[in-house]
Amino acid sequence: MDRHESTIMSVARGGSVADDAPPGQLIGGSWKRCLEDYGLDPARIAVDVLTHRELAEHRDHIGEVIDIARAEMENLAAQIAGSGYALLLTNAEGVILCHQAEAALESNFRQAGLWDGADWSESRQGTNGIGTALIERRAVTVHCNDHFATRHTSLSCSAAPIHAPAGELLGVLDASSVQCEDSRASQMHTVALVSMSARLIEKCVFLNTYRDETVLRFHGRPEFVNLVHDGMLAVNGEGRVVAADDSAAMQLGYDDRDALVGKEISQFFDVTPSLLAQRVSEGNLTVWPIREVRRGRRYFACVRAPGRLTAGGRSNAATGRGSRLSARGDRRETVRPTLDDLQGQDPRMAFNVRCARRVVDKGVQLMIHGETGTGKEAFARAVHEAGARAEQPFVAVNCAAIPESLIESELFGYKAGAFTGARRDGMRGKILQSSGGTLFLDEIGDMPVELQTRLLRVLEEREVVPLGSEVAVPVDLNLISATHAPLKTMLADGRFREDLYYRLNGITLTLPPVRERADRDALLRAILADEAGEDAVEMEESAVGALMAYHWPGNIREMRNVLRTAVALCDGGVIRLADLPGDISEISGLELPASAGRVAADDNGQPPAAAANPLECAERDAVMRALQQNRWNITNTARQLAMSRNTLYRKMKKHDIALSSGR
Repeated sequence: MDRHESTIMSVARGGSVADDAPPGQLIGGSWKRCLEDYGLDPARIAVDVLTHRELAEHRDHIGEVIDIARAEMENLAAQIAGSGYALLLTNAEGVILCHQAEAALESNFRQAGLWDGADWSESRQGTNGIGTALIERRAVTVHCNDHFATRHTSLSCSAAPIHAPAGELLGVLDASSVQCEDSRASQMHTVALVSMSARLIEKCVFLNTYRDETVLRFHGRPEFVNLVHDGMLAVNGEGRVVAADDSAAMQLGYDDRDALVGKEISQFFDVTPSLLAQRVSEGNLTVWPIREVRRGRRYFACVRAPGRLTAGGRSNAATGRGSRLSARGDRRETVRPTLDDLQGQDPRMAFNVRCARRVVDKGVQLMIHGETGTGKEAFARAVHEAGARAEQPFVAVNCAAIPESLIESELFGYKAGAFTGARRDGMRGKILQSSGGTLFLDEIGDMPVELQTRLLRVLEEREVVPLGSEVAVPVDLNLISATHAPLKTMLADGRFREDLYYRLNGITLTLPPVRERADRDALLRAILADEAGEDAVEMEESAVGALMAYHWPGNIREMRNVLRTAVALCDGGVIRLADLPGDISEISGLELPASAGRVAADDNGQPPAAAANPLECAERDAVMRALQQNRWNITNTARQLAMSRNTLYRKMKKHDIALSSGR
């Protein structure tokens, strides 16, 4: 018996373990079930995989849920791209119905048994993210040696259950890695992301289930209506509530959504069936104030008309704007950022937006340059939607995420039987799929040189020859490319074709990294508001200072993920330093020294040269006076001085005024 098996036996029998970090109650309880209820042996567990026919039957039972979940899985995959995780959707029995993984890692996940048709119920596989989340009916993380089966101890899994509108389990959304390289603490981030996506899937399922009813959506703040955190009540033609979600019950002060079902809507809000019908006729996106009856609180609401279907959509993760569930109900409407939204208050972004508006629809090839996570795809999509092709497809391809062996077929497509494993009816490549719309080639610097030649030919001749075919297909191509790599250096090294570079580079727009954006504070606040949703979440000044001082190598994508996790972890609706990752919270110079607020002296005990200038002294005195009057509240001080928080932080740094809470 190896050490892992010995630990399981000891814990399941109520004994202690020698490890410094013994499993918690959740894992220990699961181990005990595996031994006593299921009779499993940790050394003798194999993965059961259903036949294609059996899998098809399982999929048919919740086909509508799968369609919704696929769209959200696509969005979540974009957020965690490059982290080595696969996303898995199961049904309530723990059978994997579909998955999404980086192509280069798919064989690893298949070997681990994380594949369509595999049964990951706890009774079959022992303690694991999927099966244990189904049993516990809550989000769980099962990390490495937490797994019951010895063969699964290299996996790290974070899973969240998905519930139907009536509360029954529909399945589980899981993110799994085949290598335990991340710490257990880092899994808190992953499980927060998965939980948020599971809530969004539940929201869409509710809208689909009650597509034939009027759905009243409400929140205490108008900007959150039609977002994932609003409350939803399905109301029939007689004005009676037939269903409610958990958010509706919580906002109205009820412990259970069943307390709302069966009652007339007028018992909760000052609305009548006739008023709902009137609001439907006025337009589904109209938001109006309503008054709650029991406590007299004001809310804001809109309605979705009956008879509409919600299909999957895609959330935007590149900016502070969120994904709305369509009030129209015909599909989940994505509130994607416009060029104006992306511009923010940053001069460089304003220049980029101005140039983009001038060249769109002018046949000028646009190349977007920027670090990873700066929102290149979001910018490209906004350009597409600002032009005449907005109603046509926007097809995005990440050249760095597709193996060299697949990128040719992905881009150019192939005819039936072109190679072993090809689809029976062939495949239209991404270029043909984008015809009439826009093709976005991200990280084009990672495209193999031989494919660059083919792409250049397509650009010149405006036609595509699929693999295995001799017939050219005309294409109406509009291409936007993006890269984080220095393409001019790659030209010199022979890694990028010079003729293709000059064909693509009509105009290059560089997206500034977060650390250089003049509106970093506003960006931070916007993303926090989106991630907090219905919750009123604030930040301690020390946390704000750390976030502002951090250099954000992952840019907007990293900022969103950090704030999403902080919102999930914080207590009392206040984000503190302890809620931030260590590499942010431990930034030197942000601890509050005893001499906070004083000008640092030089080696001779004299103030720095900047403070010796009378104008500089006057400015410093004004800042200090305002800080003291506002008890070191940065937001109020900036407002009093008529400057942005970002500017105030720069002036504090300029005058060597250390961050202080005034305590």
